[in-house]
Amino acid sequence: MSDNNILPIGTILYLKEGTQKLMILNRGSVIEISGESVLFDYSAAIYPVGLNPEQVLYFNKEDIDEIVFEGYNDDEEKRFVQLYEEWEKNEGSKLKKGNVSETS
Repeated sequence: MSDNNILPIGTILYLKEGTQKLMILNRGSVIEISGESVLFDYSAAIYPVGLNPEQVLYFNKEDIDEIVFEGYNDDEEKRFVQLYEEWEKNEGSKLKKGNVSETS
């Protein structure tokens, strides 16, 4: 994965020092922490369990250790990545970048 490209939904990975596989659910997640909106590159669920609203994990590109499986990629995904990267440069750059330790 290049540092500039965002991974597709459905990608299975390990975080640094992680012991469970995660599956990417969303990209560009904005959540509120201590009254401030912060941006995370991804949200994920534990694999193979899936979504449990009480256990959504948030992390960034730099927190990824190993990609086990890269999710589906087609022309719509390529278009999404292009639009997302434009949004990230403009609107996303106005948001504070989240830190994994803040969500623990």
